[in-house]
Formats: sequence, structure tokens, C-alpha cells
Amino acid sequence: MPIMDTPAPSPSHDAQLAVQAALSGAAVVRAMYGTSLARVDKGGGDFATAADLAAEEAILDVLRRARPGDAVTGEESGRGGAEGAARRWLVDPLCGTLNYAVRTMLVGVNVALQVDGSTTAAATADPFNEEVFWTDGDGSGDASGAWLRDAAGADHLLAPSAASRLVDVNLDPPFPNAPDFSAARLLAAPGFAERFRPRVVSTTLAVAWVAAGRRAAYVTDGDLRGSVHFAAGIALCRAAGCVVTGLRGEPVLSGPDGLVVAADTETHAVLLGLVRGQQHGPGSGGDRSVRA
Repeated sequence: MPIMDTPAPSPSHDAQLAVQAALSGAAVVRAMYGTSLARVDKGGGDFATAADLAAEEAILDVLRRARPGDAVTGEESGRGGAEGAARRWLVDPLCGTLNYAVRTMLVGVNVALQVDGSTTAAATADPFNEEVFWTDGDGSGDASGAWLRDAAGADHLLAPSAASRLVDVNLDPPFPNAPDFSAARLLAAPGFAERFRPRVVSTTLAVAWVAAGRRAAYVTDGDLRGSVHFAAGIALCRAAGCVVTGLRGEPVLSGPDGLVVAADTETHAVLLGLVRGQQHGPGSGGDRSVRA
């Protein structure tokens, strides 16, 4: 993994809190793994487990004790605090619930703080590798980069890299940009197979992996505005220097146009070319003029 032994800055109080909250949720997720878990049906094939609920409560407890005046949006508990609050925490206590429910250790715990609509601190914890990816901002201001805190508590600066050629593609619905864009068609496009190797991890932990150099890129459809799932990962990737846009190259989170995050401009350009090629019609196979 391209990590750099650059001395870490002192995290802001908010970044420290994001890390602490994410690690608290991760500890619950780890402790409850493999146990018999009650499920809460959320409709449309979606569900939460008792671990989702317990992890969210652990995270909220950390945030409430430290920042009682802040608003919070939790994946399971919904919106709390003043609607017009300038500071709002976005909490996704267990991203990859289906993986977790079938005893697959591919999940993430996401915590992000938005101040007046901009992400100013974020953390994504991996409960089973005991790692947490964190940043003081989203790269749009004076962010200090993105960092990996390992199990020993040491921080390492993250450096994106496309060397792996691995691209994670989210195949979970909804698909608001269909039929112009289909994740399944993207994987089948000859131009994709010539350049990349697909992965489907089914957790936004994979977004943090782009910042860490473990993935070349990540692609998803969907309206991600205000998303508790993606806010932390997008902030991490921006702060690390990744290229982050919507599916059509527009500013990310400016509309319901999904996400393309890539380690570098070349990888990003190739993926956008393949996405544009889908608009020629189903089965077009993408834009064959795009090459490495």
C-alpha cells in the first residue's frame, strides 16, 4: 500500500472525535461478529442487524458527550438536532450489513462532520483490520491530507495509486441514471476489461481504499447528496488528492449522478470515457477509442 512515513499533523479536535467515534462503533461491530443477530426489516430487501443499531448508539454516545449541541444524521436513527444546525455529523455505523450478516469481514464504519455543507472531518474504520482512515477536511480548503491510523496507533500519510488496476463497482440499486449508465454494462465493456480488473466489495470501505492506493478507482450510481454512506469516503479521497466527480465528470454531489473516484487523472479519464460510451445505447460496449 502506498503509505508515506511523513510525520502526521496534530488532528483537529473534530478529526480526533471522528476517529474516536468510528473506532467505538468498530469495536461493537467486531465484538458482535459471528453472533446470532436479530434483523430489522427496512423494506426493499434492505435490513439492519442488532450490530448496526448497537454500533450507531456507541458512536452517538461519543458524539453527544463531546458535542451535545451538534446535529446528527444516523443511518438507523435518522435526523436529530436542529434542522438548520451549522454542524451536522453523518453516521453510517456498519456499511456492508449483508456482508456482515453472512460472516464476511468486509465492512466499514463511517463518521463525517459537515459544517455549513462542507465536510471538515471524516473517518472510516475497518473493524477487522483495526485500521481507521481519517482526514481534517475534504481537500477543498486547507485539509491536511488523508491518513491511516494503524492498530498500533501510528499515523501514515495516504498516497493514491492506480498500480493495482483494481476498480470497485457498486452493483447495489437504486440506479437513477439508467438506462444511460449501467454498472453491469460497464464491467462488460471491452475497454474496461482491457485496462482494469473489477472488484465488488459491497461496502464503502472500498472508497477509502482508493485514497490508500489499494484500489485504482471506485464507481457507483446513485444520488449521494447528504449520504451517510459516502460522505467520509469522498472527503478522504479529496483530501488524499484523488480525482473525484460525478458519472459525467460534473462536480460530485451537485446532482443525482453517482460517483467516479480515481487515483489519478488518466484512470479517471478512461472511466469517464467508458461511461460516456454507454450513452450510445445498451450493448455498445463503451468507447473503444479509449485506451491506456
